[in-house]
Amino acid sequence: MSDIIKHATADSFDADVLQADKPVLVDYWAPWCGPCKMIAPILDDVSKEYTDKVQVVKVDVEQFPEVAARFGIRGIPTLMIFNNGQSVATKVGAVDRTGLVNFIEANI
Repeated sequence: MSDIIKHATADSFDADVLQADKPVLVDYWAPWCGPCKMIAPILDDVSKEYTDKVQVVKVDVEQFPEVAARFGIRGIPTLMIFNNGQSVATKVGAVDRTGLVNFIEANI
């Protein structure tokens, strides 16, 4: 896994995401989720390519269900882009690399 990707906790979420100085792509996931596992290598790859444009943050909804509930996450994987502390876009379900890049480019 990329060391560029942050792993937020309930305690660090505001600092990692809402107070970030650049757009943040949050991946809400769980260890048992097959589609989450499928997009993990894509997120690793894209996080390296977009390191200057967007921070990638993962939130394990099994460990931190309160974070998922706070943002109305009902299915995983859910990708959410935050900019200036506000959620600006959400995509539910697995995406391929092209879909992920298009989602980021359209919303940062």
